[in-house]
Amino acid sequence: MEERNHLLESLLDKAADYGKTTFDLVKLNVVDKVSDQLSTFLPHTIVFFVFVTFVLFLNLAVAFWLGEVLGHFFYGFLLVAGFYGFLAVLLHSVVHKWLKRFFYDFFVKQILK
Repeated sequence: MEERNHLLESLLDKAADYGKTTFDLVKLNVVDKVSDQLSTFLPHTIVFFVFVTFVLFLNLAVAFWLGEVLGHFFYGFLLVAGFYGFLAVLLHSVVHKWLKRFFYDFFVKQILK
């Protein structure tokens, strides 16, 4: 009887160790995925903000130039704003579903990687 209790205790100890090890493995996998995603996301974010700043100043320059050519600065800004309004409507009506599917598939692949 005592031998059975000893085997049962040994089995329970091994099961507890297995559970702790499995939990530690899951925790390490989560840390790995989060670290990988953050280390990818942060450099892309920095490049994105630099690019947005570049585009902003380029748009300002084009708007001022068009305004000077057309005789009034606000004409240049209206043309640039109209261009972006037209582009937004076009992208939303034509490319919206494709972009949504692309990003959905991208994020699923990143999570399951």
